[in-house]
Amino acid sequence: MSDEKQHVDLQTIENAVRQILVAVGEDPTREGLEFTPQRVARMYAELFSGLPSDPGRHLDVHFTEQYDEMVILRDISFYSMCEHHLLPFMGRAHLAYLPRGKVVGLSKLARVVEDFARRPQVQERLTNQIAEMLMDRLDARGVGVIIEAEHTCMTIRGIRKPGAVMVTSAMRGLFKSNPATRNEAINLLTGGKGLSGV
Repeated sequence: MSDEKQHVDLQTIENAVRQILVAVGEDPTREGLEFTPQRVARMYAELFSGLPSDPGRHLDVHFTEQYDEMVILRDISFYSMCEHHLLPFMGRAHLAYLPRGKVVGLSKLARVVEDFARRPQVQERLTNQIAEMLMDRLDARGVGVIIEAEHTCMTIRGIRKPGAVMVTSAMRGLFKSNPATRNEAINLLTGGKGLSGV
């Protein structure tokens, strides 16, 4: 088992899942459910593997580069767990930053998204955490983050509106203070659709 998964108390999760199965009227010893508690425990260990990690570690390795235009990475797929109902939400993250003499590998940006997503979350916090991390660790002149996601806590229960997409954005530095830079960033992050057309 990896170090990231060792923070999870698998036995406690297994016991809780058995209790839930009994509480909903099921028999946790029947053939189809016999190993479900173990499966769920391993699943939670994977889904919440971002809890003990420091997403900023991915940005510690960077390269000196005198590039002063926007760096954009779009369509980073992710899934996370809504902390209100422990149901998944999934979608795409779009990131941009204006370097101040250093750049990072593109995979490192995706890893930051992944680490923050693999914990109980709300989309608004996820968006802000990514923006703050990039701004701080890259010493960027500006950062923009837009996230689009579908939340199963809204699509499979409650109001049941499949296809509804939540869009959140976080702008820092020049992306927040300079309207022209902000508009350019939003245009590039959304593929020219703008926030209303995401």
